[in-house]
Amino acid sequence: MISSRRVAGHAVYGFACVLAAVTLVVAGSAHKLLGAADATGKGIAINGSPDVGAMNILVMGLESRTNFYGQPLSAQQLLETHSGSEQAVVDQEVGAQDTDTLILIHIFAGGQKAVGISIPRDDLVTYPSPTYLGITEGKIDQAYDYAYNLSLQQTYGSSMSQNERYLKANQAGEAFEIATVQAVTGVHIDHFVEENIIGFYYLAKAFGGIEVCIKPAAAQGGLPYAANLTDYDPLTDTDNSGFNAYRDGYDGHKGGAQYLHLDAAQSLAYVRSRDTLPGVDIGRTKRQQAVIDYVVWKLKHEGVFSDYTLLSSLVGTASQYIITDSTFDLLDFAGDMRALSGSHITFDTLPISGQVNNMQLNGSSQDVNTIDLPYVQQYVKAAFSSPPSAKKAGSRAKKTKTAPAPPPSTVTVDVYNGSDTNGLAADVSSALTALGYKAGTVANSSAQSQTVQQGTEVFYGAGASANAAKIAADFSTTATALASLPAGQVEVLLGSTATAVPSGLASASPSATGSAASASASAAAATDDGATGGSVTVAANAKYGIPCVY
Repeated sequence: MISSRRVAGHAVYGFACVLAAVTLVVAGSAHKLLGAADATGKGIAINGSPDVGAMNILVMGLESRTNFYGQPLSAQQLLETHSGSEQAVVDQEVGAQDTDTLILIHIFAGGQKAVGISIPRDDLVTYPSPTYLGITEGKIDQAYDYAYNLSLQQTYGSSMSQNERYLKANQAGEAFEIATVQAVTGVHIDHFVEENIIGFYYLAKAFGGIEVCIKPAAAQGGLPYAANLTDYDPLTDTDNSGFNAYRDGYDGHKGGAQYLHLDAAQSLAYVRSRDTLPGVDIGRTKRQQAVIDYVVWKLKHEGVFSDYTLLSSLVGTASQYIITDSTFDLLDFAGDMRALSGSHITFDTLPISGQVNNMQLNGSSQDVNTIDLPYVQQYVKAAFSSPPSAKKAGSRAKKTKTAPAPPPSTVTVDVYNGSDTNGLAADVSSALTALGYKAGTVANSSAQSQTVQQGTEVFYGAGASANAAKIAADFSTTATALASLPAGQVEVLLGSTATAVPSGLASASPSATGSAASASASAAAATDDGATGGSVTVAANAKYGIPCVY
């Protein structure tokens, strides 16, 4: 017989990988985290899907200000999550059932590696079938809401209880969102995990807060400062999340990349911020992915949820805030996933081909992303391809001799910005010079001859192939020879979907390395400022390996 403590440990890691490590990233949750599978498995059934081995898991974070039974969050919960007033929720003035966050996770066979792709919520798609009010086209995040409202309309006046009606509505939303994502990505979804807004708050609270690294973005959009350090936009007088890095210990006089420990409310605000970030919603996915890195480290090294008594106390109302498909055997999944670590989980964002502002769509003016469907499906297929097979025990691979890369100091790197993220070329150039490369031209893409693609491209002249290959690897691409480049020259052309310095390069930026070098002094001087958040903890970089993001 398996002891309850051992079962709890398996369940914890299974939930950790799915809920914390891949879903703890949004305005959406893992309220009072773990319990038995029957506490959360109230979603639709996806028959024939595996619980071990290779699989695809869709993570959905709802914008909803209600639980899964249609009951509004309490006034205190709304206050804690900066989510509007109780009356506004009752009047349906805030918080639809849109999936603010969609992350498609592929677990490779063996459970030791995984890749997640964030799907921008504003992607314009054609739905697999007409839905509420006959709508056939809309944003990908609206699929859930349309099917949810259609279900409520169909069950209105029936003998079903409120709990039954709203649970059925959520199941309709789950089924239609899954069908929509499958149609867009071209891959089958085996399981899903769904949560709503309050749960993240409770999970972050159980963690004792979340550790993040944040750096200021270049001033943009007419703002005179790095707006991403708060979520307040003075041009529109809006603040969607209440995030404020200064309140949590960010030293504006020092500037640069800094490490903060956020309390539960500010942790939620951090991952919900979007309007002041480079790339807006696309930029927000970088924060979500950075939080995952911290959570995986925390669970792997500190066993936050290894205490069965603590787990039992957290079970409480899990079913109000977390739902999985009813066919997901979490204990089997947990056993298969125990070897997964943060270093073996990689994240990406689905590319877009363009953006349209103020598009008339389903009776209102909306900002949307356009996508190239064949390219998107090719992109997902490539990301989810099986990793190279492990060599058989006892076999000896034939080593191929390769010439060592020349010292970085002998190579000049030009960086051209083909994205809409202001200052990104300069940030990439700074990161490369921190690695020892000589800074070359830094300019917009119009200053060079190549056509901007969605993904970043790396080109090289004679003698620089090995260095270019190293640089290209940080952008998850390959390098291409370009005859027009001089010997010893590398050119980085940032793609149209680029929003931030890759984490491998970001950790080498002058501000980040400088912060790490002064960790002991800063950590010793750090004190709680008495505000809602916590103190600056610069030493976190060495401890957690958290990427610094905007």
